[in-house]
Amino acid sequence: MNPIRIQNYIAVFVVIVLVGVVFVVANAVQSGKAETQVDASVIAKKTLFFRDLPDGSVGVISASNGRMIAQVEGQAGFVRGILRALARERRIRQITSDDAFELISRSDGRLTLVDLATGNRIDLESFGRDNAAQFAAFLNSAGQ
Repeated sequence: MNPIRIQNYIAVFVVIVLVGVVFVVANAVQSGKAETQVDASVIAKKTLFFRDLPDGSVGVISASNGRMIAQVEGQAGFVRGILRALARERRIRQITSDDAFELISRSDGRLTLVDLATGNRIDLESFGRDNAAQFAAFLNSAGQ
């Protein structure tokens, strides 16, 4: 068989496979099979404010009673990094930083921080257990 003819058959085969993949993906999206995963039930939830304090630390304040339940001092890289990412999104959308965040612990072990101003959410456990534990401590702090 002519080598050019073989290459043409291979090219046709590749095109047929690609069209098939596009068709399967489009069908899955159209049928709703590609829906996002439903969240597990909530075990604990706390609404929090994060405020920059004059000494450079970040105050973690319970929205229900206004009491400071924790103070993040020093680098605290993960906590500050997450808060910076959410604050950046607020700045981009020109939203004030006065709105609260919701910290949610779920029955499947996930820990989620939701920005109530933007609706953005970060699944904290995806950054590792130790990092998520820094936020989980806020759920276990005194002050509802």
